[in-house]
Amino acid sequence: MSEINEKWSSLEETAEYLGVTKDTIRSWIKKTDIPAHKVGRLWKFKFSEVDEWVKSGKSAL
Repeated sequence: MSEINEKWSSLEETAEYLGVTKDTIRSWIKKTDIPAHKVGRLWKFKFSEVDEWVKSGKSAL
């Protein structure tokens, strides 16, 4: 999927995609540099950015 046309995913969708809890995602937002974007009160993610972040090894911190 092209990054330009890639849809934004919610915190819940991203947690399900990675197989972790929503609390884990929130913890990563506070403690690491997970690629998250705040839109109003909601956190949004692009799976392509999250995949690159995981591949970089930064999710293991």
